Amino acid sequence: MHPAIPGLLLPQPKGVPFARELAAHGDRTALITAQGQLSYRELAERVAVTAERLGPVRRLVLLAGANRADALVTHLAALSAGHPVLLVPGDSESTIRSLTEAYAPDVVARPHTDGTLTLDERHPTSAHTLHPDLALLLSTSGSTGSPKLVRLSHDNLQANAESIATYLGIDDTDRAATTLPMHYCYGLSVIHSHLLRGAGLVLTERSVSDAAFWEEFRTGRGTSLAGVPYTFDLLDRVGFEQMELPHLRRVTQAGGRLAPERVARYAELGARSGWQVFVMYGQTEATARMAYLPPHLAAERPETIGVPIPGGSFRLQPVDGHGPDVGELVYSGPNVMLGYAESPADLAVGRTAEDLHTGDLARRTSDGLYEIVGRRSRFVKIFGLRIDPQRIETLLEEHGVTAYCAGDGETLAVTALGDASGESHVRRLIAQEYGLPARTLRVRAVAELPRLASGKPDYEAVRRLTRPAEETAPAPGPAEDLVRLYAEILDRADVTEDSSFVGLGGDSLSYVEMSLRLEEALGHLPADWHTRTIRDLRNLIAPVQQTPHARGGSVPRPGRGLRKALHTWTSPDSWRTRRTLETGVVLRAVGIVLIVGSHIRIFDIKGFAHILIGVAGYNFARFLLTDAPRRERVRRLWRSIARIAVPSMAWITGAVLLTDFYDPANALLLNTLLDQGNDRFDWAYWFVEALVYFLIALALLMAVPLLDRLERHHAFGVPLALMAVSLVGRYDLLDLASARPQLSPSVVFWLFALGWAAARAETVRQRALLTAVLLLTMPGLFQDQPLRTTLVIAGLGLLIWVPTLPSLGPISALAGVLASSSLYIYLTHYQVYPYLQVDFPLTALFASLLLGVGYAAVVTRAARAVRWL
Repeated sequence: MHPAIPGLLLPQPKGVPFARELAAHGDRTALITAQGQLSYRELAERVAVTAERLGPVRRLVLLAGANRADALVTHLAALSAGHPVLLVPGDSESTIRSLTEAYAPDVVARPHTDGTLTLDERHPTSAHTLHPDLALLLSTSGSTGSPKLVRLSHDNLQANAESIATYLGIDDTDRAATTLPMHYCYGLSVIHSHLLRGAGLVLTERSVSDAAFWEEFRTGRGTSLAGVPYTFDLLDRVGFEQMELPHLRRVTQAGGRLAPERVARYAELGARSGWQVFVMYGQTEATARMAYLPPHLAAERPETIGVPIPGGSFRLQPVDGHGPDVGELVYSGPNVMLGYAESPADLAVGRTAEDLHTGDLARRTSDGLYEIVGRRSRFVKIFGLRIDPQRIETLLEEHGVTAYCAGDGETLAVTALGDASGESHVRRLIAQEYGLPARTLRVRAVAELPRLASGKPDYEAVRRLTRPAEETAPAPGPAEDLVRLYAEILDRADVTEDSSFVGLGGDSLSYVEMSLRLEEALGHLPADWHTRTIRDLRNLIAPVQQTPHARGGSVPRPGRGLRKALHTWTSPDSWRTRRTLETGVVLRAVGIVLIVGSHIRIFDIKGFAHILIGVAGYNFARFLLTDAPRRERVRRLWRSIARIAVPSMAWITGAVLLTDFYDPANALLLNTLLDQGNDRFDWAYWFVEALVYFLIALALLMAVPLLDRLERHHAFGVPLALMAVSLVGRYDLLDLASARPQLSPSVVFWLFALGWAAARAETVRQRALLTAVLLLTMPGLFQDQPLRTTLVIAGLGLLIWVPTLPSLGPISALAGVLASSSLYIYLTHYQVYPYLQVDFPLTALFASLLLGVGYAAVVTRAARAVRWL
């Protein structure tokens, strides 16, 4: 304790009420940590001890923040005793050093080498004049070390905590996990608002991508999760949708715009699972929050930020160049900062800001909600950090580099004068100074910086110039060079960071390879990866999850044969690589092995061909019914038909000429229509014929503008209606079936439509409806074959309900080869196994698989050589 100066009566320092009143919550649980629980009474005692050590004379305390009890105790001790806290990221040594040099704090609280928090008391009394209202200093730009700080008062902290606790409905039975850093205003607001109400904190430094986090969350009976957009990417990757979290009440989102469709999806998931989604809007300058979207509107109005928080208000200030309905969003409320600080002298200054000009352009909708429509300034938010491109230009200029910088979504685009050899230097300077992952920086060296006719920088050109496919990947290596990966697999020269798999014409014949290669790079694939842009996927890359195999290897492709698959299979590292496989890939890989093996009669497990009809419908919806214009959709449909029909007809023509097993109608894929006979080999290619017929019919239907629009507006309803109509064929009410009804396209189209509907099903109710239809209509298709019926129901049930299955690296590699070659294995195995099945059945199986993989390689290379369709 530092004694006061004799004879001098010091005024009672001001403090933050909720930090002073912790003991009022008694024995309720305050903190839940890996070391045990701490009650509010015990927390208050520890806070009091630390406050006594800080002394009665106000001093500036620099605190290296961390989601740990000792750091939180120090923070609360300073707030309760009136010591201003300069809160910095505890994991950024450069930020701690630069802000210590800039502000000369009186006390530095930071982790010791043994992990404990130490108080380095540099001045017995403050070296600064501290304004009596000053409580907290936060950076506006995360861990950049910028001396520009936001000055927040005791009243700011108390008012914002009360407002947040009110609209979220926090009470003393709540328990929130610290999913965000303490030094980040959003993460800190979670802590403050829960402590205000006597709620508990599941205090953890683990990521939501860590399985141990969810153990802590369940054990701690967590009720609340907070996340920035990247957090939701991680939630998708760890299978959050399938988790059992019985105590979860609310999920909150802020820190940047989350795509409206994802907001709506999480709102719907919450409605099914019993929790609510709160989308929130804020800035550090408003302590944390300014607006929230009431959860009952999240599904209906996900594009908006909602309404002002309790006690706050918005107005729109007109901006030149914009209509009367759009203006700069200006916020007023008791949580608006005192002002900025750029040097120690500013710590003595009182309030300099009454309202907060957010810099965001917004409009007020007819129902009273606010919607952000753009930015007035050039600030951008990346990974929750607010970045000023102008400061980056200044930084580079200090290092002798002339450059223009612009934000572009979740990345920074930089053009710099010079040659390509200097790009890595520029990228390294920015990454080190601002603490950004290198993959968020797109740098292009140019001979002349782009300018408008007026001579001003052309920032749109900066964004455009950094996007070409030949750009060097931000973090070099096969795992992260996604542009080149897409160009290689899809054989496209026009790939940019704004391209997506489906946008580039990817289909079911290439998505297996792409999904496995991407999982190597990303660690885990989001369910909607095929519709996301490369830019979005690149931001998901998690180097810490990459294994030695992922960093240096590659998933084998049909064009490369099985040699690399065998290498992967025998690699010890790869057996430790946990993966997931899309259910459709598993069904294709397992299915083709069981189909061939059953034909050889190694075993008798039938039904997978009908499962694969459903998988074909599923992939049709995912890869061919994209958001592309109608003509592009139809063009891709015909291209897909050609990719199936041409190699099939070529192979079968050879079989017709060299054997006497097939009729010419088989080569023309007309056996079903001409009904050449009932011999087993006459019907060998019924699957290919049915698939080609389905796609031709749908290509013709989708060419009709009215039908195309209908499908876009009723994505689930259209396949459901087709499935209902196709039941006429399923039960052959019009007597259209051929001599083998279960192999007739008119009979099995209902399975194709069911798979299509499964890809479009987004709710439990829709999936349950499809399951009910499957259970009611499948029995009777295969007379007196209950096992076959059960197998088809089980396989399609997996497709409906389970998007991915757990796997290991070698299994994924082998499954990828088999699944991507499955059509060609099916085509060719009829010309292999009849000659070997009696004496060498296992040899017949492996030879059939190998020949199919080889034919897949030939077709792939031939298609690329002639660039057909």
